[in-house]
Amino acid sequence: MEEPRTTTAAATTAAAAVSLPEAAGIAEGGRPAASKRTLGPVALVVAGGLSVQFGAAIAVLLMPRTGAVGVVSLRLGLAAIVLLAVCRPTLRGYSRADWGTVVAFGVALAAMNGLFYQAVDRIPLGVAVTLEVLGPLTLSVIVSRRLINVLWAVLALGGVLLLSGGGFDRLDPVGAAFALGAGAMWAAYIVFSAGTGRRFPQADGLALAMAVGALLALPLGILESGSKLLVPSTLGLALAVALMSSVLPYTLELLALRRLPAPTFAVLMSLEPAIAAAAGFLLLNQALSATDALAIALVIVASMGAVRTQVGRRAEKE
Repeated sequence: MEEPRTTTAAATTAAAAVSLPEAAGIAEGGRPAASKRTLGPVALVVAGGLSVQFGAAIAVLLMPRTGAVGVVSLRLGLAAIVLLAVCRPTLRGYSRADWGTVVAFGVALAAMNGLFYQAVDRIPLGVAVTLEVLGPLTLSVIVSRRLINVLWAVLALGGVLLLSGGGFDRLDPVGAAFALGAGAMWAAYIVFSAGTGRRFPQADGLALAMAVGALLALPLGILESGSKLLVPSTLGLALAVALMSSVLPYTLELLALRRLPAPTFAVLMSLEPAIAAAAGFLLLNQALSATDALAIALVIVASMGAVRTQVGRRAEKE
């Protein structure tokens, strides 16, 4: 996955399993019984996933023009402008701890996206997202502390071993390392996103964190690509990536969470690797072998299992 989506991305995969304060609040206050009788909210979540992953595929197409760092800087910069314009967050009334949390959130966001785009510049999109998902999956397993999570960890490890073919030499090892690093930053993103959501209203924290990430990425993008970032066609594609990877999925998922229980939402988000593989196949001509498909399926099952285990643990406590 690649991205800010709830207080949106915090809900992806293990986000809802580990901590989803906003989503849980919305789901509890909504009408879960009604949501079970309609496919509307599910369609919104799937549409959000399609938007993010096809946005990532477009970003890969943009990389020959600006490089991976240039794409990250444009994407974060344009997304920050849009979110700041829409949210108009206030800058007053927050403590030093509040600002420390949102800055840490922004750093994690910039690092997550920077590492992810470096990965997809080297390895197939579906494989990159599968490796990246291991970050939040690991976080979910650690937080849950239940024996059954050993099974989910083993399934995920089996998927990684299948992807690597017994060694990452079948993939670009640098690309695989970048994807795993992005996963670690995704786990950090989840933690700081949850903290930011508690300290800032609505999507204000996300907008401010996006601005922090943009400020960190833009100098690097300018250093790598310079005036190439200002070509009108490049800016147009980058704006499409920003909207598809941030603004549109955030809106769709926020609407879905008003009618869809957070656990169901988290399980649906576990399908991200499959959606990414489809986007890579359709837009980037990245065909997967049967072994790769099986590996992705194992990681998806492990992610879903970890989410459901965490939900069951919460239910027992209640």
